[in-house]
Amino acid sequence: MSKEFWNERYKANETVYGNEPNAFFREQLLMLEPGKLLLPAEGEGRNALFAAQNGWHVEAFDYSEDAMQKAKKAARENYLQLTYTLQEIENIRLVSKSFDAIGLIYVHLLPALRKTFHRQCMNTLKPDGVLILEAFSKDQITNTSGGPKDINLLYDLEELLEDFEGLKIVYYKTEDTILDEGRFHAGIADIVRIVGIKG
Repeated sequence: MSKEFWNERYKANETVYGNEPNAFFREQLLMLEPGKLLLPAEGEGRNALFAAQNGWHVEAFDYSEDAMQKAKKAARENYLQLTYTLQEIENIRLVSKSFDAIGLIYVHLLPALRKTFHRQCMNTLKPDGVLILEAFSKDQITNTSGGPKDINLLYDLEELLEDFEGLKIVYYKTEDTILDEGRFHAGIADIVRIVGIKG
């Protein structure tokens, strides 16, 4: 979907995916010692704000200016420090060994870009850094609870495990769940979850 589509969606709705952090991200992050966290395609900042409230130094980016402005406004209103920039995944260059954790929460990319970006994500983790991922699986294509309608943008667990070969995968699962994340993530959904640690 285009940048214009997302800007319009963020403009037209008070929140797109609600104000609460993603439940899996929240659960996993609370098990870690706070450090430096990267959140790509972070939208309105629900996960970034939660992380900042819990002592993380957060760097986030998205290609929607409207989403970024909403996140920055919420950070100011809650007296939180948040580094949020306007970036496109296609052009991002992540610095090696920079982050203690990365949250990839519903970051859906076409296969070639997905593989390249996931490699960058692994490279930018510090030793013992943690990857937390939740996304829609290919089975989501028949659901109405959100996510891309292009099967190529949906994920297969085996492909993801191949992308992140080199991490110690401590949790991986494909499952169905009930999403309650604002208007556009609501109802029965098929998802994939991964947690990996860099050696």
